[in-house]
Amino acid sequence: MLEAPVLAVNMKAYGNAFGSGARDLARAASRIASSTGVRVILVAPLVNAVLLASIYDDVYAQHADPVGFGAHTGFTPPEALAAEGVKGVLINHSEHKMLYRDVEKVAELAKKAGLEVLACADTPGEAAGLAYLPVDMIAVEPPELIGTGIPVSKAKPEVITGALEAVGRVRSLPVLAGAGITGGEDAARAVELGASGVLVASAVMKASNPEAKMRELAEAMVKLWRKM
Repeated sequence: MLEAPVLAVNMKAYGNAFGSGARDLARAASRIASSTGVRVILVAPLVNAVLLASIYDDVYAQHADPVGFGAHTGFTPPEALAAEGVKGVLINHSEHKMLYRDVEKVAELAKKAGLEVLACADTPGEAAGLAYLPVDMIAVEPPELIGTGIPVSKAKPEVITGALEAVGRVRSLPVLAGAGITGGEDAARAVELGASGVLVASAVMKASNPEAKMRELAEAMVKLWRKM
């Protein structure tokens, strides 16, 4: 079991994922991680992941390609992210699906480069398949609930418990819950079901006060975590 729950914030390509809004979010993530003990991961766009990693030390890139250094115009090798100080990479999100063999290749290259890997799955079955790869965490997100405000922890709790069971049959690995998580109650419920944390996007990025929303989610999870 992890020492503390994980709050992974996928910045996607919202307006405040860039410029001063992104830098403010990185500083807010640092404050929240320090004050709550929750691990706050910012999943940043490739265009500014390196910059944000210079402000906050727990930044992942939103994608990497299954290539190494070489003649690959427009592609991002995992080794390049590591060389620039990014801590990890998110792969196979439902908005950027990859072939299994490409997920495997990116995961292997990332691990060789010293990057952490968070792989996304749409279903418990896909989560089990990803557990055979050299990934550090898996996030299960039913795509039909993403961005709806209908939390998976309430609407489809069986997806979370099913993913935990399916992954557990392969190996012990932290599983995050995502899709529709909007408030502290939703995040706490995911942890109560056995998740090691949550992967969120619009709940934070579209909030009138992103820092307050991150704090709400973090505090709700850690409060329950300490009772378990």
